[in-house]
Amino acid sequence: MNRKPVLTMNVNITSLAQASNKVEQWAKAYQSAYVCVSNVHMCMEVYDDSDFSDVVNAADKVIPDGKPIALGLKLLGHTEASQVRGADITLTLCEMAVKKGLVIGLYGGEEAVLADFSRFLKSKFPDINIGCAISPPFRELSAQEDADIVAQINQAKVQILFVGLGCPKQERWMATHKGQINAVMLGVGAVFDFLSGNKKEAPRWVQSIGMEWLFRLASEPRRLWKRYLKHNPRFVYFFTLQLLKTKLGRLG
Repeated sequence: MNRKPVLTMNVNITSLAQASNKVEQWAKAYQSAYVCVSNVHMCMEVYDDSDFSDVVNAADKVIPDGKPIALGLKLLGHTEASQVRGADITLTLCEMAVKKGLVIGLYGGEEAVLADFSRFLKSKFPDINIGCAISPPFRELSAQEDADIVAQINQAKVQILFVGLGCPKQERWMATHKGQINAVMLGVGAVFDFLSGNKKEAPRWVQSIGMEWLFRLASEPRRLWKRYLKHNPRFVYFFTLQLLKTKLGRLG
């Protein structure tokens, strides 16, 4: 009988400072690279889809955005692992971009959201250089449209590109455009909405206990209930199996 292969998501053991420093190195060199900001949703999408597994595991860095991912790494023995939230690394990199004179770019989201997020960044970092802010249409782009967007980003000399298309679309987009876009791409999901105030972020204490997902579910139940109902219980089950296997392997 053919069994489905077990697909795993490889996550880097890193910190906010380490991840930001690596992005800075790549950005200064105009290196084409992409960073996945991982959570339970992404982990289970990887488990369910071998093509998406290849996309995420080929990333230049996969950072543990979700508290359950960071906690899981610690339980597996990586005591130095820490959570690196998408919103936190976005702000850290924007501050760094101002200090180092780097150009950032924004890709994804509705035009109104991008405008709000751009205003937020300008108010927080008045000297920030936003080379482009592109809201693509909600449909598949033609080859010419895609080529025009790549040219716009490169002509603006963007060095750090924040991509807010949502998982798994943004990860697939970044993987497709690695080698075409001369910038570090970070898939930051709904960060544009959160930081601009269009969506409410969970309070820090809720984030610290790993219940940010519950806050988001309560905020957008109609959109998110299927995702969390499908993925969260399965993540707990499969991670428990992995943890038990790891612990028993150490005893053997």
